[in-house]
Amino acid sequence: AGEPFWTIPLINLQIPAGLTIVIVVLSLFNWASNARMIRGEFMRIRELEFIEAEKALGASNRRIIFRHILTNLLSSIIVVSTLTIAYAILLEAGVSFLGFGDVNTLTWGQILQENFSEMRIVWWAEVFPGLAILFTVFGFNLLGDGLSDAFNPRLRE
Repeated sequence: AGEPFWTIPLINLQIPAGLTIVIVVLSLFNWASNARMIRGEFMRIRELEFIEAEKALGASNRRIIFRHILTNLLSSIIVVSTLTIAYAILLEAGVSFLGFGDVNTLTWGQILQENFSEMRIVWWAEVFPGLAILFTVFGFNLLGDGLSDAFNPRLRE
């Protein structure tokens, strides 16, 4: 009669908890969208007039890539990195809340999970970590938006 209740703990034993699983999940969720954005920006910069001028002047592909394309691509990478940090914070909190985070490391998701059953009595134990996540993610999003505006030459005028 107790067998159906044992299936869920057995499934949980098959998935390793800890920092490794959090890093793997973050990498799996983020790499494709970041690679797609960076490739698109690389292709856009590659077609600009000053790159064609460098080619006409006889510059090598290595020089064009490292001297011109990557330096222009750096601003986009910085902006995407700040937005990815915000996304990673949310994802890590979610993974830790579900119980797949590192038990030895205290995280906001783990705090939310530990206090979830007592939320009606000790409501502030859920609200303050939730607000910390909210303000941190919002801050990184504002930083990314501000850096995007700062790096955009059309908005500087």
